[in-house]
Amino acid sequence: MKNVYENCPVFESNRFLLRFVIQEDTDDLLEVYSDKNALPFFNSDNCDGDNFYYPDTDRMKNAIDFWLRSYETKWFVRWTIIDKTCSKAIGTIEMFHRFADDDFNHAGVLRLDVRSNYEKSDILRDLFELFIPPAYELFDCNEIITKVPVYAVERINAAQSFGFTKSEKLLIGTNDHYAYNNYWTINKDR
Repeated sequence: MKNVYENCPVFESNRFLLRFVIQEDTDDLLEVYSDKNALPFFNSDNCDGDNFYYPDTDRMKNAIDFWLRSYETKWFVRWTIIDKTCSKAIGTIEMFHRFADDDFNHAGVLRLDVRSNYEKSDILRDLFELFIPPAYELFDCNEIITKVPVYAVERINAAQSFGFTKSEKLLIGTNDHYAYNNYWTINKDR
């Protein structure tokens, strides 16, 4: 297994480039995380009250600082999603290996945040196709879960068409012990 915390890989398709987040992404990511229409699709479960709404440059810079520190402490990895057609960051992907006392122990948790105009089934599926196959090995997991709210029609379509299935299991927050629902799961051997 490659250690993602020692060497963070870059992923690239015809349209998208995924690379480790950097502070120079601040202005582009501010457009994502200040987008009130994108906010309902962000997964902030078990994030100590952070809803990922960053309406100004300082809040965005602080968030990126936190993401960089989290990588250094091997908590999670966050990649910036670049749309190569416009050379602009349009979102992020976060992933980590989860240790917990619930049904999702040792699952990889995927958080996918994009600007609202990118919340389209074909785009989300393209991002799943680019990122998920190598993620099993990178995060030493056989199962990957992602939150898909019931109103996220485009995301549901992308998840289903890629092979995710809706789980009835609840994710129990390791910080707040709250039971979270609306998780979809996919296994390495699908």
